[in-house]
Amino acid sequence: MRAGGGAAPGALALVCRCLLLGPLGLRSAGAQDGNGCGHTLLTPHSGTLSSKNYPGTYPNHTMCCWRLQAPPGTSLLLAFGDVDLEPSEHCAHSSLLLADPQTGTAYGPYCRNSIPSSPLLVTNSSTVTVLFNSTSHRSGRGLLVSYATSQHPDLVSCLVRGTHYTQEHVSVYCPAGCKDIHGDIWGNPSQGYRDTSVLCKAAVHAGVIADELGGQVTVSREKGITLYESAFANGLRSKRGSLSEKRLVFHKACDDVLEVVTFNASSWWHEMDVLGQDRAWVAERAALSTTGHSWAAEPGAEAAWLELDLGTRRNVTGIITKGSSEQHDYYVTSYHVSSSRDGKNWRPYRGTSGQEDKVFEGNADSQGEVSNTFIPPIIARYIRVTPQSWHQRVALKVALVGCQLARVRVPRPYGSTLLVMLLIGGFVLLCSCLLLLAFLCHRKRKSAVELNCGITKGYPKLESSQVCSLQSLPAPSLASFPMAPTPGDLSWTHSPEYTEPDLVQVSPSSQTAPSTFKPLLEEGYTLPLVLNHYDIPGKHHEYAEPLPPEPEYAMPFSEPEPAGMHRSACIIAGSAGCSLVQYQTPALQPGELPAGVERTGSPYSEGSHGWPRHCPLAHVYHEAL
Repeated sequence: MRAGGGAAPGALALVCRCLLLGPLGLRSAGAQDGNGCGHTLLTPHSGTLSSKNYPGTYPNHTMCCWRLQAPPGTSLLLAFGDVDLEPSEHCAHSSLLLADPQTGTAYGPYCRNSIPSSPLLVTNSSTVTVLFNSTSHRSGRGLLVSYATSQHPDLVSCLVRGTHYTQEHVSVYCPAGCKDIHGDIWGNPSQGYRDTSVLCKAAVHAGVIADELGGQVTVSREKGITLYESAFANGLRSKRGSLSEKRLVFHKACDDVLEVVTFNASSWWHEMDVLGQDRAWVAERAALSTTGHSWAAEPGAEAAWLELDLGTRRNVTGIITKGSSEQHDYYVTSYHVSSSRDGKNWRPYRGTSGQEDKVFEGNADSQGEVSNTFIPPIIARYIRVTPQSWHQRVALKVALVGCQLARVRVPRPYGSTLLVMLLIGGFVLLCSCLLLLAFLCHRKRKSAVELNCGITKGYPKLESSQVCSLQSLPAPSLASFPMAPTPGDLSWTHSPEYTEPDLVQVSPSSQTAPSTFKPLLEEGYTLPLVLNHYDIPGKHHEYAEPLPPEPEYAMPFSEPEPAGMHRSACIIAGSAGCSLVQYQTPALQPGELPAGVERTGSPYSEGSHGWPRHCPLAHVYHEAL
């Protein structure tokens, strides 16, 4: 049956037969069974499977079943790396069939004369059963299939090479299990790789991804170099290659050599050479940059270890090891790694599996360097290397790769952040209300004081509850009237601005003229709330204080009388019913009459100090100021 169609004759029967095979019955996700299974690595998110002897000829009369299961909410993608099965009618002799037992959907069967139409098959199911079946045949490499979830639509096969791309930057998703698939790589992480190298396998060698997990790979295609050197890293040996047009460069963000503050070891070897010279293989000799011999454990010591102190916690992403030196053939072939934050409590590194302590592949000679990557990285201050196997003697030089630990702030839960924001907002609002209330109370108190103090002018009666008192108020300027000065008092002077107004006699029958005096309260006058008329000029009417009911007269000017100067008095007759008032006038010269008096020939004596009663003066005489 072709992709998306119904089941071919006998296809579902083969699937049912596949499900019945083995003690597990393939009821668990990521299971396989049969005698025709080759290299297989199945994980929840990606994996790789192949027929037996791939890429050699697959055996006759074999079968293998794989059950693939994606996480809930996702579907499966399958990448066909290679399908080379001997052709036959309807692929009856050797075939590859994919089916979903729950829905009855089948894809295939596939063989050499009926290959998949696309290298990537997108399914709508989270469960797929893969069945490989073979009968008698003469040739065929078999099959190689990779898979991933629908979260990685850029899935590629383990056999994709760098020459398959033309763009400068490539980003693809490599499945788990490509490390042990047949394919050559040339180069090393520092130089880059020849573009004819298998892409995903080169990514594992460079330490960009872990073969147990797979992952996203970003690579740049740059100008090639003349010679690519071989290297051993992460369990893979690359080849030495010649010039190529392009090379593949993998970029790692945290790949710097870390400084080691202190080396420590379980023991060290004290050697005495043939010339009787003393040579110490102490822990400080374990630095990779050290020339000459390395650190070596004491002969016969069990559970030897080498400890590196980084001074502070670091993000350790890899380790580089080397043997003793060129003069000696000592090196470690495998080792464990453990870490500690305090130098007392140690945790073994278990890699991605998390179940067993990971064994790292060490050196194959005493001269070359071997790199291994920590995926996930180690965050610690102390790193301890414990050799598991070695050649002749435990001898080692080490360097750690990584970077400084990034200070990442752990985000607080949203609820806590919201609660803190609400508390802060409530506190600010409360403070604002208190400040506003204090301001309003202060303003109200100030207004009350001004009100109580402002209604005192002309109103001597105050209530006991008022704030201001009569003692604290200035005396009204018009509340008292000037008295006659005492003779000889020079301190009482007049100013033109405060001169008393002239009295103008108005007949009772005449119309009342406008007054500049303040009306009484009974007339509806409202006293403005100001202390004086300079407070708010132009805002309110101001009036002069009323004169007392008794008659008022202009005060005479009093000046000291010069010696020899005599003043004469003129008795002025007032109106009917008014008393006579005597005014002081300047002394007259001999023969001079006052203004307005005609010479009548009546006798006048220089020594007299008064005028006759018939003196016709009816006005007030003002002396010039």
